[in-house]
Amino acid sequence: MKDIEAIATEIVAREGGYVNDPDDPGGATKYGVTIGTMKRLGLDLDGDGRITSRDVRRLDRKQATGIFIEHYFRRPRIDDLPIVLQSSVFDMYVNSGRNAVRILQRLLNEMGQNVSVDGVIGPQTVGAAARAAREAPDLIADAYGIARRNYYYALADSRPASRKYARRRDGGKGGWITRAEEFVAPRFHLTEAEHRARVAAWR
Repeated sequence: MKDIEAIATEIVAREGGYVNDPDDPGGATKYGVTIGTMKRLGLDLDGDGRITSRDVRRLDRKQATGIFIEHYFRRPRIDDLPIVLQSSVFDMYVNSGRNAVRILQRLLNEMGQNVSVDGVIGPQTVGAAARAAREAPDLIADAYGIARRNYYYALADSRPASRKYARRRDGGKGGWITRAEEFVAPRFHLTEAEHRARVAAWR
């Protein structure tokens, strides 16, 4: 596995620069760091006593990488998970917070483990993930990536404003889906026809 700084740097590159999409509940965001995160961490980068979109614009790549490593990898204890899961769960945590862990916990239950679905990585989740990784080392990362993909589709099912993140204007796979599939073996990727069938009911 790549070292954590390399993974965080890739996440920053994948997230891109400053955006403030009205359809994104996260609000003003740069390199994947939302204004809500900056307020929670007290990052007043322009020193005016307030944390606004101007502070988000001032965020640089190094700062974003540091935020992700400390607050989205180490503090949630993603580094306690089996190595085979760490990069995908980390990437998803940046994108969806504790939902990344809930997806894993639901998957572990489906695999016969007994885990509370609370979004927190504790001894129970760590132990269950370790057992699942030992029993299915070649499949657990793919299974998690597929569960991520299903989560994104379901989110877009329930929230029409978010469908543009799962389906491009030309009907192809949107950023959410291609992002999830970056962590899934090619043999488990959906074909374009399968993707289009999955989103056919969307308007």
